[in-house]
Amino acid sequence: MRIDKFLWSVRIFKTRTVATEACRSNRVTMDGQFVKSSRDVKEGDVIEVKKNPIWRKYRVKKLLKSRVGAKLVSEYVEEITPKEELEKFEMIKKSGILSRPRGLGRPTKKDRRDIEKLLNEDDGWPLDFDDDDDE
Repeated sequence: MRIDKFLWSVRIFKTRTVATEACRSNRVTMDGQFVKSSRDVKEGDVIEVKKNPIWRKYRVKKLLKSRVGAKLVSEYVEEITPKEELEKFEMIKKSGILSRPRGLGRPTKKDRRDIEKLLNEDDGWPLDFDDDDDE
């Protein structure tokens, strides 16, 4: 199964197009190498996905034929992201930089620069706002 189709099928990305774009933008790796969207996935493979601001790791348990419901995802993929990365993500979420109170309006230029500096300090990838919609 193609990696872009697999990432979409297990709901890591909202659409297959977004999964393909992530592969094209070097935000998906296997065995420490960036992959193209046509790369085949096998059982036991470890996939790393850049979902700002952290790299998430997943182990493929089983392959599937089509997209599955959110409750069934755990049968096909296991998240093995290190605790340090998850703690970093929680710290950023609690800081309130990623969320703005409703009615506050658009971020100012300074706000945007601060957000980009925080999220992109290590690698410079663009923001990815679809990460928590499907999990």
